[in-house]
Amino acid sequence: MTAAVRRLGPGDVATMRDLNALYATVFEDSETYRRDIPDDAWLARQLDKQAIILLVAEIGGDVVGGLTAYELPKLEAARSEIYLYDLAVAAAHRRSGIATALIAEVQHIAAETGAWAVFVQADYGDPPVIALYTKLGVREDVLHFDLPPQARG
Repeated sequence: MTAAVRRLGPGDVATMRDLNALYATVFEDSETYRRDIPDDAWLARQLDKQAIILLVAEIGGDVVGGLTAYELPKLEAARSEIYLYDLAVAAAHRRSGIATALIAEVQHIAAETGAWAVFVQADYGDPPVIALYTKLGVREDVLHFDLPPQARG
């Protein structure tokens, strides 16, 4: 059975919770991707924002893949970029084109919104992900740094 890809909206809070559960399993990070938080009102507000792109791949009503991306407006030119933040496919459904279909959909959204590019990061120790992104785009070797917030004072 082929997965159906669709974009989530404000009425899809339960499906967003299913997507977080999928992320928790695939990324082995149940502390970050908890099904029970945040509350429904907060999720509905986020799902209503056009700059937050949440896609799911479903088979028989079950979420088997998903993608989270963010549209980032630029200031040096009248354009935006889309940052593909999370992409996951359930283990039983990998190598069936679901990740490629999710990426294709975010590329269509990028074209529709006039975005200049879709960009994504990958970890060096994840050869399947690197192979997927290499097949679909141009690789750049960059460094990534997490800078912690600091209170004034």
